[in-house]
Amino acid sequence: MSLSQKVEEVKVLLDSVNKSYTPVVFANSFGAEDMVLTDLIGRNFPNISMFTLDTGRLPEETHSLMKEVEDRYNIETKIYFPEPVAVEKYIAENGLNGFYDSIALRKACCFMRKVEPLKRALKDNRAWITGLRRDQALTRRDLEESEFDADNGLQKISPLLNWSLSDVWAYIKDFNAPYNALHDQGYSSIGCAPCTRAITPGEDVRAGRWWWEDPETKECGLHLRDKK
Repeated sequence: MSLSQKVEEVKVLLDSVNKSYTPVVFANSFGAEDMVLTDLIGRNFPNISMFTLDTGRLPEETHSLMKEVEDRYNIETKIYFPEPVAVEKYIAENGLNGFYDSIALRKACCFMRKVEPLKRALKDNRAWITGLRRDQALTRRDLEESEFDADNGLQKISPLLNWSLSDVWAYIKDFNAPYNALHDQGYSSIGCAPCTRAITPGEDVRAGRWWWEDPETKECGLHLRDKK
């Protein structure tokens, strides 16, 4: 299937979701995949709202991209932050970078900075859109393009689930979509600054995220689901 055909499929899906699940919201992390969706939504679906989670540890390049998106598409991306009291308590008990000390502490940090704010962001919506792709990680291979998110109580839509990484970058190039400047410095997947590094040729695209952990544990909790 050509890229243009894949793009048309995504547009059809977004149109259907927009009509069937209003209000629907796009969770924008400003990664490469999300910039494809940002461009498609910004051009074609202005009534699909966007939000992002600012963990308090994002790189400046991500903040710069947020401003560029706002200016280019004339859209507002609502920003959700972690609860200050929870952050202060975590740091007091575990140190500023306690997430390096154990998987449990890393996941606790992700919950505080991402999962809890996400629940607030999704409240009162009927569906949320993500930029997940099936080949990004072992933990994402059994996801569905549209599935009910029982944890958050709404439908979860992943329009790019079957896209390849080359599809993503072909779209960004062909449509001149903005993207994070860190991608040009070897960063393939970008999250919080202390938990993200550039990768070397031949490494998996998610190797730079939580690189001290095994691939099977490398999720922040936003996209896990009950497998009963």
